Amino acid sequence: MPVPLLALAISAFAIGTTEFLIMGLLPDVARDLNVTIPAAGLLVTGYALGVAAGAPLLAALTSRMPRKFALQLLMGVFIVGNVMCAVASNYSLLMVARVVASFAHGSFFGIGAVVAASLVPQEKRASAIALMFTGLTLATVLGVPFGTAVGQQFGWRVAFWIVSGLGVISLVGVTALVPNHHDSGPAGLGHELRVLRDPRVWLALGMTVLGFGGVFVVFTYIAPILEQVSGFTPRGVTLMLVLFGVGLTLGNTLGGKLADRALMPSLMGILVMLAVVMAIFTKTSHAIWPAAVTVFVWGIAAFATVPPLQMRVVAKAAAAPNLASTLNIGAFNVGNAMGAWMGGLAIAHGVALDSLPWVAAAVSLAALLLTWAAARLDARGAPLRGASMTARQDA
Repeated sequence: MPVPLLALAISAFAIGTTEFLIMGLLPDVARDLNVTIPAAGLLVTGYALGVAAGAPLLAALTSRMPRKFALQLLMGVFIVGNVMCAVASNYSLLMVARVVASFAHGSFFGIGAVVAASLVPQEKRASAIALMFTGLTLATVLGVPFGTAVGQQFGWRVAFWIVSGLGVISLVGVTALVPNHHDSGPAGLGHELRVLRDPRVWLALGMTVLGFGGVFVVFTYIAPILEQVSGFTPRGVTLMLVLFGVGLTLGNTLGGKLADRALMPSLMGILVMLAVVMAIFTKTSHAIWPAAVTVFVWGIAAFATVPPLQMRVVAKAAAAPNLASTLNIGAFNVGNAMGAWMGGLAIAHGVALDSLPWVAAAVSLAALLLTWAAARLDARGAPLRGASMTARQDA
């Protein structure tokens, strides 16, 4: 694989670290800024909504830019946002800073995937994109636990200074390693937007929102659950985040292989597994070792959804896969925001931490129902009106 992919993977590592870091530091941030745990959880919602809003906005703003320059610009936004997080003096400023940092997320992954694919022969493009996204999964295994440990020991602001440094390294790597001769811009925003006329694309995006949203109902509050219900120490929570990250990495590989064999049946099976694991977690969360095993299995199931959900959206938006890839990153983060909001709302209305996984299970079952409906539409084989219009115009 070409060396420029290393720069993209490091950038994905930095972005993934800042996205998930806040979960492990939620109690620390809440205490320092004198806010409740549900209020601190909204920092996850704010970031996720920033990704969802920023992905299409920045896709439009960068649609005619050279791709290398667009990546550099987006990483600059990422650095500024994380520096703002490190110096934020109150909750409101931290929320604004999280949203600023989030703006780089969706478009960087969307454009980065296109650049990664352009660096290798066609038969290796999927591997190149997967290698870039490996940076994201490694962030959960290495970056988030390390950042959580540093934040707990030296203060959560130090963790965001370190992430800002990773952003600088990523910017240098993109500048030095990503070539300019792959910088041909996309066909144009108008052509890309045609894909949104196909209702099946919106259905696929909805599957992503619900399919990953259930994960964040619990993951947003994983630190207080493990500390207050399971009995883990703060350092034990860090080790659990490592274990969860290992599960995510394994699940990413497993989900890709299953999706290649049978996409929709595999996705439905994974969603069933997610719901079952969450139901089990309501019981196993009360003891350290059963909780640890459940968290590991949950990590596998959680990220096993990602490859089939990504493939589903791209398959239903073959006329404009670049925009579809960016929009699906936004859809994942809409799910993150929805899950974090639902979890906080449940806690605020008296739902105990050990019962929160029931809410997550319900969201996963809703995703299963939507996926089943989409599979039924596929089985009918009749093109939908929006798809027909798009196909005629492209012809």
